[in-house]
Amino acid sequence: MPDPLTVSPEPWDASDGERLRAAQRAELDARYGCDDHEPGEPPTAESVSVFLVARDEAGTALGCGGLRFLGPGSAEIKRMYVEPAARGTGVAVAVLRALENRARAAGVGRLLLETGTAQPDAIRFYEREGYQRIEPFGAYVGSEISVCYARDL
Repeated sequence: MPDPLTVSPEPWDASDGERLRAAQRAELDARYGCDDHEPGEPPTAESVSVFLVARDEAGTALGCGGLRFLGPGSAEIKRMYVEPAARGTGVAVAVLRALENRARAAGVGRLLLETGTAQPDAIRFYEREGYQRIEPFGAYVGSEISVCYARDL
């Protein structure tokens, strides 16, 4: 993990968060060959009430992730992304653990997430980090490219 790494809340519309989410979108568009690969409502500042950014010692934003609260006791991880050059360095684990801690503090007992069939690296990551594959939920029901996971906190 880059040393020292900080993971802290930032506004959804802050420039580094926007840059990271745009990079994620471009990567997913390239992997799926289209820009229509996310079922349901795209996340917004209103629907993602926790948004975290990981920064290295120099203050460079390396990764991000957010929480969309779904209802009593559950939330969905949204917009988990790490810059390609920082992958494999612990940034993703740091963001994920920070999201889990925020979720616990908000009374969430179960975290859910969706990734896709063209993201084997994400699938391996979430399985390694203790997430169990579940049937698609919400807007992902019926999606042929969605792979859904959950973890009880």
